[in-house]
Amino acid sequence: MRLVRFSDAGCTHRGILDADKVEVVSSDLQRTGESFPLADVKLLAPVEPPDIFAIGLNYRLHADESGAKYPSAPVIFLKATSSLIGPGDTILLPAMAPTEVDWEAELAIVIGSTCHRVSEDNALDFVLGYTCGNDVSARDCQLKLDVQWARGKSFDTFCPLGPWIETDLDPDNADITLRLNGEVMQSSNTSDMIFNCRQLVSYCSHVATLRPGTVIMTGTPRGVGFAKKPPQFLKAGDTVEVEIAGIGTLTNPVAAE
Repeated sequence: MRLVRFSDAGCTHRGILDADKVEVVSSDLQRTGESFPLADVKLLAPVEPPDIFAIGLNYRLHADESGAKYPSAPVIFLKATSSLIGPGDTILLPAMAPTEVDWEAELAIVIGSTCHRVSEDNALDFVLGYTCGNDVSARDCQLKLDVQWARGKSFDTFCPLGPWIETDLDPDNADITLRLNGEVMQSSNTSDMIFNCRQLVSYCSHVATLRPGTVIMTGTPRGVGFAKKPPQFLKAGDTVEVEIAGIGTLTNPVAAE
Protein backbone atom coordinates (compact mmCIF):
# COMPACT_ATOMS: atom_id res chain seq x y z
CA MET A 1 0.00 0.00 0.00
CA ARG A 2 1.25 3.47 -0.89
CA LEU A 3 0.29 6.29 1.47
CA VAL A 4 0.46 9.91 0.35
CA ARG A 5 -0.11 13.41 1.61
CA PHE A 6 -1.34 15.84 -1.00
CA SER A 7 -2.89 19.24 -1.46
CA ASP A 8 -5.92 20.14 -3.53
CA ALA A 9 -7.38 23.64 -3.71
CA GLY A 10 -5.35 24.66 -0.67
CA CYS A 11 -6.49 21.73 1.48
CA THR A 12 -4.19 18.97 2.72
CA HIS A 13 -5.37 15.37 2.59
CA ARG A 14 -4.06 11.90 3.30
CA GLY A 15 -4.63 9.25 0.71
CA ILE A 16 -3.91 5.82 -0.68
CA LEU A 17 -2.43 5.73 -4.16
CA ASP A 18 -4.35 3.41 -6.47
CA ALA A 19 -2.92 3.42 -10.00
CA ASP A 20 -3.63 6.89 -11.40
CA LYS A 21 -5.92 8.12 -8.63
CA VAL A 22 -5.64 8.95 -4.94
CA GLU A 23 -8.34 7.74 -2.55
CA VAL A 24 -8.79 10.05 0.46
CA VAL A 25 -8.46 8.42 3.88
CA SER A 26 -9.12 9.50 7.44
CA SER A 27 -6.46 9.78 10.14
CA ASP A 28 -6.85 6.05 10.87
CA LEU A 29 -6.42 5.24 7.15
CA GLN A 30 -10.09 4.42 6.48
CA ARG A 31 -11.26 5.27 2.97
CA THR A 32 -13.77 8.15 2.86
CA GLY A 33 -15.11 7.44 -0.61
CA GLU A 34 -13.60 10.63 -2.07
CA SER A 35 -10.86 10.42 -4.68
CA PHE A 36 -8.78 12.64 -6.97
CA PRO A 37 -6.87 11.99 -10.20
CA LEU A 38 -3.18 11.78 -9.31
CA ALA A 39 -2.34 14.20 -12.12
CA ASP A 40 -4.54 16.88 -10.54
CA VAL A 41 -2.97 16.97 -7.07
CA LYS A 42 0.28 18.23 -5.56
CA LEU A 43 2.11 15.54 -3.64
CA LEU A 44 3.60 16.69 -0.35
CA ALA A 45 6.22 15.11 1.91
CA PRO A 46 4.36 11.92 2.90
CA VAL A 47 4.77 12.52 6.65
CA GLU A 48 5.20 15.46 9.03
CA PRO A 49 7.72 13.96 11.45
CA PRO A 50 7.95 15.05 15.08
CA ASP A 51 11.64 14.08 14.90
CA ILE A 52 14.10 13.20 12.17
CA PHE A 53 16.81 10.79 13.28
CA ALA A 54 19.65 10.09 10.88
CA ILE A 55 22.39 7.50 10.83
CA GLY A 56 25.96 8.16 9.70
CA LEU A 57 28.43 5.71 8.13
CA ASN A 58 25.93 2.88 7.83
CA TYR A 59 27.02 1.43 4.47
CA ARG A 60 30.24 -0.52 4.33
CA LEU A 61 31.37 0.82 0.97
CA HIS A 62 30.51 4.40 1.97
CA ALA A 63 32.63 4.04 5.12
CA ASP A 64 35.40 2.70 2.88
CA GLU A 65 35.23 5.67 0.49
CA SER A 66 35.19 8.05 3.46
CA GLY A 67 38.28 6.43 4.95
CA ALA A 68 36.41 5.69 8.19
CA LYS A 69 36.33 2.62 10.39
CA TYR A 70 33.04 0.73 10.60
CA PRO A 71 31.16 1.96 13.69
CA SER A 72 30.55 -0.46 16.56
CA ALA A 73 27.09 1.06 17.16
CA PRO A 74 24.78 3.25 15.03
CA VAL A 75 26.01 6.84 14.68
CA ILE A 76 22.98 9.02 15.40
CA PHE A 77 22.44 12.68 14.58
CA LEU A 78 19.32 14.79 14.17
CA LYS A 79 18.05 16.93 11.32
CA ALA A 80 15.78 19.90 11.96
CA THR A 81 12.17 19.19 11.04
CA SER A 82 12.15 22.56 9.25
CA SER A 83 14.50 21.01 6.67
CA LEU A 84 11.62 18.86 5.33
CA ILE A 85 10.42 19.23 1.74
CA GLY A 86 8.44 16.97 -0.58
CA PRO A 87 8.65 15.59 -4.11
CA GLY A 88 9.19 18.27 -6.73
CA ASP A 89 10.14 20.89 -4.15
CA THR A 90 13.38 22.79 -4.63
CA ILE A 91 16.59 22.11 -2.74
CA LEU A 92 18.06 25.53 -1.98
CA LEU A 93 21.80 26.11 -1.79
CA PRO A 94 21.99 28.21 1.41
CA ALA A 95 23.49 31.68 1.15
CA MET A 96 25.55 30.92 4.26
CA ALA A 97 27.17 27.84 2.70
CA PRO A 98 26.36 27.39 -1.00
CA THR A 99 29.50 25.82 -2.46
CA GLU A 100 29.85 22.31 -0.96
CA VAL A 101 26.28 21.00 -0.81
CA ASP A 102 26.22 17.24 -1.30
CA TRP A 103 23.65 14.51 -1.97
CA GLU A 104 22.93 11.37 0.06
CA ALA A 105 20.32 8.89 -1.18
CA GLU A 106 18.72 7.11 1.78
CA LEU A 107 15.97 4.70 2.71
CA ALA A 108 13.79 6.44 5.31
CA ILE A 109 11.87 4.48 7.93
CA VAL A 110 8.54 5.96 9.08
CA ILE A 111 7.39 4.95 12.56
CA GLY A 112 3.70 4.03 12.82
CA SER A 113 3.10 3.63 16.57
CA THR A 114 4.81 4.77 19.75
CA CYS A 115 8.05 2.87 20.09
CA HIS A 116 10.08 2.77 23.32
CA ARG A 117 12.88 0.35 24.17
CA VAL A 118 11.72 -2.34 21.79
CA SER A 119 13.67 -5.46 20.91
CA GLU A 120 15.18 -6.05 17.49
CA ASP A 121 12.80 -8.99 17.01
CA ASN A 122 9.74 -6.75 17.44
CA ALA A 123 11.12 -3.51 16.01
CA LEU A 124 9.48 -3.64 12.58
CA ASP A 125 6.05 -4.11 14.19
CA PHE A 126 6.23 -0.39 15.02
CA VAL A 127 7.04 0.69 11.45
CA LEU A 128 4.35 2.16 9.20
CA GLY A 129 6.46 1.96 6.06
CA TYR A 130 9.35 3.34 4.06
CA THR A 131 10.05 6.20 1.72
CA CYS A 132 12.88 7.74 -0.29
CA GLY A 133 15.02 10.37 1.37
CA ASN A 134 17.91 12.67 0.54
CA ASP A 135 20.13 13.67 3.46
CA VAL A 136 21.38 16.87 1.81
CA SER A 137 24.57 18.03 3.52
CA ALA A 138 26.72 21.18 3.48
CA ARG A 139 30.09 19.46 3.71
CA ASP A 140 32.11 22.56 4.60
CA CYS A 141 29.92 23.10 7.68
CA GLN A 142 29.79 19.41 8.54
CA LEU A 143 33.43 18.44 8.04
CA LYS A 144 35.52 21.62 8.22
CA LEU A 145 33.88 24.45 10.14
CA ASP A 146 31.75 22.90 12.91
CA VAL A 147 32.53 20.35 15.60
CA GLN A 148 29.14 18.64 15.10
CA TRP A 149 26.80 18.05 12.18
CA ALA A 150 23.59 19.89 13.06
CA ARG A 151 24.08 23.00 10.93
CA GLY A 152 25.45 21.21 7.89
CA LYS A 153 22.51 18.78 7.88
CA SER A 154 19.66 21.10 8.84
CA PHE A 155 19.44 24.03 6.45
CA ASP A 156 15.95 24.63 5.08
CA THR A 157 15.13 22.14 2.26
CA PHE A 158 17.89 19.68 3.30
CA CYS A 159 15.49 16.77 3.94
CA PRO A 160 13.51 15.83 0.83
CA LEU A 161 11.18 12.87 1.44
CA GLY A 162 8.75 11.06 -0.84
CA PRO A 163 7.00 10.52 -3.09
CA TRP A 164 4.94 8.28 -0.77
CA ILE A 165 5.21 5.74 2.04
CA GLU A 166 5.36 2.12 0.90
CA THR A 167 4.04 -0.24 3.58
CA ASP A 168 5.01 -3.51 1.87
CA LEU A 169 8.79 -3.69 1.42
CA ASP A 170 11.78 -5.80 2.42
CA PRO A 171 13.86 -2.86 3.70
CA ASP A 172 17.09 -4.83 3.97
CA ASN A 173 17.21 -5.91 0.33
CA ALA A 174 16.24 -2.96 -1.83
CA ASP A 175 18.22 -1.42 -4.68
CA ILE A 176 18.95 2.27 -4.08
CA THR A 177 20.10 4.71 -6.77
CA LEU A 178 20.79 8.43 -7.01
CA ARG A 179 20.95 10.22 -10.34
CA LEU A 180 22.25 13.74 -10.83
CA ASN A 181 20.99 15.27 -14.08
CA GLY A 182 20.31 11.73 -15.31
CA GLU A 183 23.79 10.38 -14.47
CA VAL A 184 24.04 7.64 -11.84
CA MET A 185 26.07 8.80 -8.85
CA GLN A 186 25.05 6.18 -6.28
CA SER A 187 24.02 2.59 -6.97
CA SER A 188 23.81 0.06 -4.17
CA ASN A 189 21.50 -2.17 -2.16
CA THR A 190 20.35 -1.76 1.42
CA SER A 191 21.93 -5.16 2.15
CA ASP A 192 25.23 -3.24 2.38
CA MET A 193 24.02 -1.51 5.56
CA ILE A 194 26.15 -2.22 8.63
CA PHE A 195 23.09 -2.02 10.91
CA ASN A 196 19.82 -3.22 9.40
CA CYS A 197 16.42 -1.62 9.90
CA ARG A 198 15.45 -3.80 12.88
CA GLN A 199 18.67 -2.87 14.63
CA LEU A 200 18.25 0.83 13.88
CA VAL A 201 14.66 1.06 15.12
CA SER A 202 15.49 -0.86 18.29
CA TYR A 203 18.63 1.17 18.99
CA CYS A 204 16.96 4.55 18.41
CA SER A 205 14.03 3.50 20.61
CA HIS A 206 16.46 2.96 23.48
CA VAL A 207 17.75 6.51 22.98
CA ALA A 208 14.37 8.25 22.81
CA THR A 209 10.68 7.44 22.52
CA LEU A 210 9.86 7.26 18.82
CA ARG A 211 6.49 8.87 18.27
CA PRO A 212 4.21 8.12 15.31
CA GLY A 213 5.56 9.82 12.21
CA THR A 214 9.15 9.84 13.41
CA VAL A 215 11.57 9.36 10.52
CA ILE A 216 14.83 7.43 10.69
CA MET A 217 17.18 8.10 7.78
CA THR A 218 19.18 4.89 7.50
CA GLY A 219 22.43 6.12 5.96
CA THR A 220 23.77 6.54 2.45
CA PRO A 221 25.74 4.23 0.13
CA ARG A 222 28.96 4.86 -1.73
CA GLY A 223 29.01 7.62 -4.35
CA VAL A 224 28.64 10.90 -2.48
CA GLY A 225 30.09 14.04 -4.03
CA PHE A 226 32.77 14.91 -1.49
CA ALA A 227 34.46 11.51 -1.97
CA LYS A 228 34.84 11.95 -5.73
CA LYS A 229 38.18 12.97 -7.19
CA PRO A 230 37.87 15.86 -7.66
CA PRO A 231 34.90 16.48 -5.34
CA GLN A 232 31.58 17.29 -7.00
CA PHE A 233 28.77 19.27 -5.39
CA LEU A 234 25.25 20.42 -6.24
CA LYS A 235 24.80 23.58 -8.27
CA ALA A 236 21.83 25.69 -9.31
CA GLY A 237 19.96 24.10 -12.21
CA ASP A 238 20.69 20.51 -11.18
CA THR A 239 18.03 17.84 -10.78
CA VAL A 240 18.44 15.06 -8.20
CA GLU A 241 16.54 11.76 -8.31
CA VAL A 242 16.54 9.17 -5.53
CA GLU A 243 15.05 5.84 -6.61
CA ILE A 244 14.45 2.86 -4.32
CA ALA A 245 13.15 -0.37 -5.81
CA GLY A 246 9.71 -1.19 -4.49
CA ILE A 247 9.00 2.43 -3.52
CA GLY A 248 9.50 4.85 -6.40
CA THR A 249 11.45 7.95 -7.33
CA LEU A 250 11.89 11.21 -5.41
CA THR A 251 12.82 14.09 -7.70
CA ASN A 252 13.97 17.57 -6.63
CA PRO A 253 15.45 20.49 -8.58
CA VAL A 254 18.25 22.61 -7.14
CA ALA A 255 18.46 26.40 -7.00
CA ALA A 256 20.40 29.12 -5.22
CA GLU A 257 18.71 30.53 -2.14
